Amino acid sequence: MRIFFLLTIMLYYSINIISAQTFDLGSWNILNVNYNLNEKLSFFGEGQLRSLKFYSNFHYYEYKGGINYKVHKNVKLNLGAGSYQTYKEGGDFVLPKNNDEFRIWPQVILSQSIGKLKIEQRYRSEFRFTSNGYRNRFRYRLGVSYPLGKERNEYKPFQVSVSNEIFFTDKEPYFERNRMLFAFNYKPSKATTIQVGYLHQFDYKINDETGRDFFQIGYFIELSRKTSQNTTIDKDN
Repeated sequence: MRIFFLLTIMLYYSINIISAQTFDLGSWNILNVNYNLNEKLSFFGEGQLRSLKFYSNFHYYEYKGGINYKVHKNVKLNLGAGSYQTYKEGGDFVLPKNNDEFRIWPQVILSQSIGKLKIEQRYRSEFRFTSNGYRNRFRYRLGVSYPLGKERNEYKPFQVSVSNEIFFTDKEPYFERNRMLFAFNYKPSKATTIQVGYLHQFDYKINDETGRDFFQIGYFIELSRKTSQNTTIDKDN
């Protein structure tokens, strides 16, 4: 636990120094709760709050929920929906909004392991009802994670991961965004995960949520009817 907090403090101050010298670093905050009804069926809820500067100029929040169904040990289906609110730049929740959106999104997650290395692919379709009209969007994410530390109670307390995601549409200019995340995860218990990371994204003619660099912190809670059940949280961004 002391090692985790030391790493977090070091990352915090390093990012502060870099942010002050070279670029504006935003914050990306996640709270995720997942409830496992059984080995195949689960439900989730998540909230996110983002800012364009380091815990100032808050410009975006979202809340969403949905259902997960594991059709195979390496294949999971999801159906989610939520509200996505984007404000103008220049302060905290500046009006009028850039976008007021309700979104429905089915997705498929494929995973496989090579030794201790876990590879995950995520395919998502988004049906977006925005304040600027209806839009479609498609996303593909490829992620790799690796557990670290001595195993305790059937899990390893640390994990490092990297992922890259592309966003594209069915209308010009087709390509919208590329998003990359480097993250360090710590599990204080089998049911909770704390994530600290750096997220960078490149936008091409996107017209809603903005921002290039973010310090990310997330808290993920896993609840189950059977506490001994071995499950994995999908850390969704």
